[in-house]
Amino acid sequence: MREQIGIHFEEEFREVADEGWARRIAQTVLKAEGTAPPYEVGLVFTDSEAVRQLNRDYRGVDEPTDVLAFCMLPQKEVDDSFALPPDGVTRLGEVIISYPQAVEQAKEQGYATEKELALLIIHGILHLLGYDHEEPEEEAKMRTREKELLEKCLPC
Repeated sequence: MREQIGIHFEEEFREVADEGWARRIAQTVLKAEGTAPPYEVGLVFTDSEAVRQLNRDYRGVDEPTDVLAFCMLPQKEVDDSFALPPDGVTRLGEVIISYPQAVEQAKEQGYATEKELALLIIHGILHLLGYDHEEPEEEAKMRTREKELLEKCLPC
C-alpha cells in the first residue's frame, strides 16, 4: 500500500514551513475520512498572486482567495468514460493554499497561523473528497466536519 502526499512550499515560505506537520494534518484527515492507501494528494503553499491567477483561470473569479482544490476524482456530472490509470492508486488532486492569506486570516481571527493553515488543509482535502458548501445544508455539514477534524488535528 502506498500513500503519497506531495508537499511543495514556494521558496519564500520554506523558512517558516513545516512539511512534516502539513503531512500529518493531511494524513489525519484522510484517515478520518476513510481514505485508504494507495492514494496521492498534493499540497502547495504559494503566494496570493499565484492563487489569484489560478482562481481567475480555472474558476473565472479574478479575486484572491485562501485555498483552491483541484479534484481528480470522477465527479457526478463528468463523463465517466475517461480512462483512469490501471495501477489502483486513488489520485485525489491538489490543494493550493495562499500562505500570505492564511497569515492575514489568522491575524483577523486572533489565532496562530498554524491553526489557519490546518483549517485550510482540512477544507481543501474535504473538497477533494466531495464536500461542498454551495448550498446551506452542504455548508453546515462541511463546517461541522472541519471543526471536528481541526480538533483532531491540532495536536499534530
